[in-house]
Amino acid sequence: MQLLETAPEVNLTTKDIKKLAVQLQEYVAIYYPFFRRFEQRHWAEQYLQGLLLDIPRKSIEPIMLQLYGAPANAVRAMQQFLGEGKWEDTAIRKQHWHEVNITLGEADGVFIFDGSDFPKQGQNSVGVKRQYCGELGKRANCQAGVFLGYASRLGYTLLDSRLYMPIEWLEDEAYATRRKRCGVPQDLKFATKLDLAREMLRTIVNSGQIQGQWVRCDEDYGKDPAFLDAIDELNLYYLADVLPQTQVWLERPLVEVPEYGGRGQPPKRKKLAQADPKAQTIQEIVEQLQPFHWSTHIIKEGANGPMMATFAALRVINRRNKLPDCEVWLLVRRHVETGVLKLYLSNAPADTAIEILVRISGMRWPIETCFEQGKQLLGMGDYEVRSWRGWHHHMTLVMLAHHFLVRMQCRLKKTLLLTLPQTQVLLCWVLTLPPLSVEQLLALLEYRQQRNWAAYRSHRKRRLQKLKDPSQVSL
Repeated sequence: MQLLETAPEVNLTTKDIKKLAVQLQEYVAIYYPFFRRFEQRHWAEQYLQGLLLDIPRKSIEPIMLQLYGAPANAVRAMQQFLGEGKWEDTAIRKQHWHEVNITLGEADGVFIFDGSDFPKQGQNSVGVKRQYCGELGKRANCQAGVFLGYASRLGYTLLDSRLYMPIEWLEDEAYATRRKRCGVPQDLKFATKLDLAREMLRTIVNSGQIQGQWVRCDEDYGKDPAFLDAIDELNLYYLADVLPQTQVWLERPLVEVPEYGGRGQPPKRKKLAQADPKAQTIQEIVEQLQPFHWSTHIIKEGANGPMMATFAALRVINRRNKLPDCEVWLLVRRHVETGVLKLYLSNAPADTAIEILVRISGMRWPIETCFEQGKQLLGMGDYEVRSWRGWHHHMTLVMLAHHFLVRMQCRLKKTLLLTLPQTQVLLCWVLTLPPLSVEQLLALLEYRQQRNWAAYRSHRKRRLQKLKDPSQVSL
């Protein structure tokens, strides 16, 4: 780990900073071929710029009012572009993977899976349901997304996303009207979050657009053997969090076909030999570890100094369908101060150095940081579109905006070591719009007054309707 002896010198020039606006235009131009019309290209650039602005909320209306002032037609045009625009996310995301590979790609890059949830009011947003919401830490009305991130020694960003659709949304006739209103594809089939993750990984590996060797995931994915086997089939290495009750063997047990007892069909399926030991839980194995099994390693250099933990790594036999399967790594990480344990299994080769496993164990935080940056800096959760197409359009543009900041951060590192939020501060200075004139300010106030009055009339009409129809009043 390199020690910074002194604070980095701020040696950027005014010319360097002003170039950022040009670089944003050049970046957007990469994706011009995927927008059929000039208007789509224009609104894509405007939305990306809006996501990068320093404003409290980054839904369509605040962005458009910040960029254009009061004209309502700009708001409606952006709503149509984002919620209904017939431009394809798939092609744009494939190009995005290629651009990420240029910025961050490494042969041993890490693909990271995690979910992020978005609390919502009402029942009309696509896929919304009362379910566990990770952002709130409890069951709540929300949309659930599954995301694929990427990390290397050069940085990290998001690659892909899928909206999880509860089975009721796809198969319950009571949701038919909402499905149609939200534009849910008619041929869409129910898929679990693990199914969505497998689909994303298979698609990105088969595309050949980005390098990578490792997959990092938490216990929600690590407890599913089919998911881990799918990673293995793609010739990737996983390092997956697993639960303490996961069972393995320290030595390969003997399996055999039981002797024929003389009745019925002769047995064909192999079973454990009776004399061989049963599988142990990982918790039981950890309790048997001796001091010589443990060694202290630096996971990464953090903002507050090096992050360290003690590790133990040993080869164990995986358990599938109650029988021994392949040999895998069991990695145990123990917090230096609290003693809290983290447990992992990996299909990496037997000659993999423990230092590599240690580094990969610390590669789940990047996707969590992407969510934090996306929601705090880029309006990832501020969207107010309700449609299937709108949700995916918004997430595509958020991912492009995040990667643009990462790309700028990497380029600026040649002269100055900046964090991603600091990079956005520089960009916001470049994108800052001139203050409104008195006329523009009055027009903006008039627009907001009209919007408030329209909302008041709508709410009033609905409440009066309930008074006329007592059946609509909740008791």
